[in-house]
Amino acid sequence: MSAAEAVRETPADVVARLRGAFRTGRTRDLAWRTDQLTRLRALLTERGDDLAEALHADLGKSRKEAYRTEIDFTVREIDHTLERLAGWLEPEPAPVPAVLAGATAHTVQDPLGVVLVIAPWNYPVQLLLAPVAGALAAGNTVVAKPSELAPATSAALARLLPEYLDADTLAVVEGGVPETTALLAERFDHIFYTGNGTVGRIVMAAAAKHLTPVTLELGGKSPAFVDRGTDLKTVAARLVSGKFLNTGQTCVAPDYVLTDPETAPALTEALAAAVEERFGPDASLSPEYGRIVNERHFDRLVGLLDSGRTVTGGAHDRDTKYIAPTVLADVAPDSPVMREEIFGPVLPVLTVDGLDAAVDFINARDKPLALYAFTESPAVRERLLAETSSGGVGIGLPLAHLTVSDLPFGGVGESGMGNYHGRYSLETFSHRKAVLDTPLG
Repeated sequence: MSAAEAVRETPADVVARLRGAFRTGRTRDLAWRTDQLTRLRALLTERGDDLAEALHADLGKSRKEAYRTEIDFTVREIDHTLERLAGWLEPEPAPVPAVLAGATAHTVQDPLGVVLVIAPWNYPVQLLLAPVAGALAAGNTVVAKPSELAPATSAALARLLPEYLDADTLAVVEGGVPETTALLAERFDHIFYTGNGTVGRIVMAAAAKHLTPVTLELGGKSPAFVDRGTDLKTVAARLVSGKFLNTGQTCVAPDYVLTDPETAPALTEALAAAVEERFGPDASLSPEYGRIVNERHFDRLVGLLDSGRTVTGGAHDRDTKYIAPTVLADVAPDSPVMREEIFGPVLPVLTVDGLDAAVDFINARDKPLALYAFTESPAVRERLLAETSSGGVGIGLPLAHLTVSDLPFGGVGESGMGNYHGRYSLETFSHRKAVLDTPLG
């Protein structure tokens, strides 16, 4: 199919074409699945620089960060899947009761059909292609919808994906709200959406009309609890690394820090020192520090800067969409920065009277996508695990749980539903079908 023909296709045409390809049965074949994953890997390794340039144009990402967090990240996910896919697809036997003596039972992973993957702008390569890889591994055909808010990356993906993958089984649909709305009016067999809760509700409402299952990868205010007596230099370095990656535009970035009043002054000083050590005295000059995606988000973030006492940062330039890595102290629980997910380079530090108060503070708010704990105490770790609810927990290091392909990644409550990565992607994009075989003789 030519590019011109693809442009003329309506969403209904795209879905009908992919459904027709799925019904031929070719996507069920293990060889087809591994071939598509291998081709997707080749796109990333052969055209990685094209994608890195697009990511820099959209978000100011350095080449190093683009490869580490998006391109190489997705390659590792594909390699993990390729190595294990045949084993994952083996039928799993199940015991049968004595009354069915002679029968055998097992389950198989059944492809769902036509899958829609809607990606966000903050990691526009990884958060499109990692779910796409899972959907292909499961034997589906896929509509991939890149984010229009990362236009250079969207254009690059729309150009490259048809060059490398089977264009009869994967289609890229670019565009904004009208195009996404038109897609959501079609019947899919699964919708995978990464983004915010407001649009997540729109996606879920549209899916309900067709009883389409959804995976919602959302966000929320992920807390970090810093216990007294910890190595604050190490804690600060790790918090700064996790928080200010991608200029804070990361769904699992530490959103705020909770610690006790005695620890807070030393911690905020350590955070300021860690910011300077990582990005230099002027982060606008650092090649490893990016920019805010657009003016709308820039203006929203600037409006949060007065929510506390500025320990470091606060500088901003609308023309270049630059906001310095900012740490705020003396932040009140009802301040503007605490009323929404920050999704930018602003880290508020709040004080609570110990672990009991921290647990109550976390539980009084929506369930976060991640919870981070910095403590040497096994008892504190166990209490945080047992007494709070979150999509995932990172003890001692933010964000790193995403890199473990054998761990599921996903939210709970307001932070999302469903999960993926590794085998969990296969489970998400498949139906586990029960089979009972009873002899006739």
